[in-house]
Amino acid sequence: MSSRPIITINRLDAERLQRLIDNASDKDMPVAEALEIELERGEVIEPQDIPEDVVSMNSQVQFTDLNRGKQLTRTLVYPHALAGTEDGLSVMAPIGAALLGLRIGDIIDWTLPDGHDTKLRIDAILWQPERAGQFHR
Repeated sequence: MSSRPIITINRLDAERLQRLIDNASDKDMPVAEALEIELERGEVIEPQDIPEDVVSMNSQVQFTDLNRGKQLTRTLVYPHALAGTEDGLSVMAPIGAALLGLRIGDIIDWTLPDGHDTKLRIDAILWQPERAGQFHR
């Protein structure tokens, strides 16, 4: 992993994510550990201070998998909301953990649990709860 852009995380998301990490199953532990490293290095700020170009929880994000040259649109959700979100991507999935806190234009190199590396670029944030004034979502 050579590239890790600075990330920004809203305080409420950070608290909820820490609870997820603390209660992760053995199956989810590799992603939970990677997510915890991201939380530790991230700048944690109040929800109302999150910039509009940052991927926060429940944001609908357009991103490109640069290894495959494929653009995707997904909503970054907590695992419990996955079934109820048509384009949901769990933050406890490897790609979901990688997207958290990135800004439009950021590129991140991320190692997947199978050992392969992927490179993702944030192209757009189509919807963000903080931008919509939903600070506690």
